[in-house]
Amino acid sequence: MNILNKRYWYFAFSLLLILPGMVALAAWGLPLSIDFTGGSLLEVRFGSGQAPQPAEVTALYEQEFGITNTRIQTSGEDILIVRSPFLDDDTRARIITAMEERFSDTLTINRFDSVGPSIGQEVALRATLAVSVAAVLVVVYIWLAFRKIAHALRYGVCAIIAMIHDVAIVMSLAALGGHFLGWQIDSLFLTAMLTVVGFSVQDKIVVFDRIRENSALHRRLPFETLVNHSIVQTLQRSINTQLMTVQFLLLALALFGGVTLREFAITLVVGLLSGTYSSIFIAAPILVVWENREWEGWFGRKAQAAA
Repeated sequence: MNILNKRYWYFAFSLLLILPGMVALAAWGLPLSIDFTGGSLLEVRFGSGQAPQPAEVTALYEQEFGITNTRIQTSGEDILIVRSPFLDDDTRARIITAMEERFSDTLTINRFDSVGPSIGQEVALRATLAVSVAAVLVVVYIWLAFRKIAHALRYGVCAIIAMIHDVAIVMSLAALGGHFLGWQIDSLFLTAMLTVVGFSVQDKIVVFDRIRENSALHRRLPFETLVNHSIVQTLQRSINTQLMTVQFLLLALALFGGVTLREFAITLVVGLLSGTYSSIFIAAPILVVWENREWEGWFGRKAQAAA
């Protein structure tokens, strides 16, 4: 099985997945939740068993309280989840009273969370710092673990490039989901992102470690053949681990876990699939491209040098 023979097709496929999301990200931005921007989340249950339409609640916020930029989700038939700019306790109480009067219903507050803008900015900064530190530590760890083989630093750099690929896939999903499905990036999304980063790096280390072992066993093999052989050896393990222990559980969570966990589960499904894909079809092929210095022939330089 010659997996590496079509490596540029894999690169093109990844670009095809990432570019639309990057365009969406540039056009619409990240749909940040109150965890990062500051604001309030109000979850209420309607005693009649039937919640009003989200448009009616949006109109109430705007007309009676002058509050705009609200996002409303339904959970079942009797629960509304309203995300809005920051509300103090007095404003929240007046909103609940206004809802009961306008919709002639008795409300139960299931949840009310508020985050100030300064706290939201600090959380966003710490989230960025956490991902950056994780990336640096990955490079250092792989460089130390592979220090006894030639070009050890390349393995760490290739792992980071493939990890960025996985992060880009997840961010593209978030941008498109935020625009078309009303998703928001919250603390659960950050948890999913860090999980994807960890899983992605772990899967790549497995492939790279097999390349390291085979480098000592098959010293006379061309590097591309050795890498392809190592990928084939780890292919069954990667697929079985992905399907049997992760994807079935996450798909069940996405389908039956309710609206609160659905975005989290779908993000993990896509991110972990991307992590497995990039370990086989992105990280190792980039290592081969680097070893062969194939960029020298991309624009005809190799032919000119030969002439």
